[in-house]
Amino acid sequence: MGNVLIVATNHDSLKQTPHTTGLWFSELTNFYDKLKTRHIMTVVSPKGGNIPIDHRSLTGLFKSHKLRKYYRAPGFRRLLENSLSPKEVNAADYDAIYFTGGHGTMWDFPENKELQQLTRDIYENGGIVSAVCHGPAALLNVKLSDGTYLLQDKTVTGYSDREETASLNKHEIPYSLEEQLKKRALTYHKSKVPFKGHVEADDKLITGQNPASVKDVAKAVIKRIEQKDFEENPRSFRAVLRIPEEEQILRRKPAP
Repeated sequence: MGNVLIVATNHDSLKQTPHTTGLWFSELTNFYDKLKTRHIMTVVSPKGGNIPIDHRSLTGLFKSHKLRKYYRAPGFRRLLENSLSPKEVNAADYDAIYFTGGHGTMWDFPENKELQQLTRDIYENGGIVSAVCHGPAALLNVKLSDGTYLLQDKTVTGYSDREETASLNKHEIPYSLEEQLKKRALTYHKSKVPFKGHVEADDKLITGQNPASVKDVAKAVIKRIEQKDFEENPRSFRAVLRIPEEEQILRRKPAP
């Protein structure tokens, strides 16, 4: 059983309009749903506490029974209202970190020193670093212990300029994520068709382009964690680790 840290934004405003932003809901729920019977997950945010949900991401509720189930589950919603802060978790306890998207991440992910340290420590401990859509913004300024950038010499993906334009968001964001990823990483790849799922797995670094990529990012993270488990504990390894139903929720904040 692996431990996975899920990171979501606290930022809820756009650049020019009063429209709110925040977490793109399915980028958390679809990832969580894929891992819930195999691994334990903990949710953090840059400041801890409430994680706002981008209202635009909730249009999927009309189409997805699974998305409605999570949105309407009081316990699940409370967990998003009481996320941990980076100070309250220990990198040594985690096998992977996953950065969800939503436009809010472009503001509060890149410059957060505590998230950078968590990411570096998990990666250098042999763990997996993963992100989807706008989530790779968190990786732009992460430096390893030798002073090099995590993304240096890596192949990555993330939300594209073409997708920003098609979504009418180009003038609402502080910078182009695609351009920043191209500056920092060795190679940036994207799907030829906007909004089509696309994943890049470069050893311990796994990135997805857009919301349609979440499930494949989750599968890649599962595969990498279980490959590592097998290498370290071949005799005790089981391909599918079942967690009791009552434990299939994100970890709550520890009691004082």
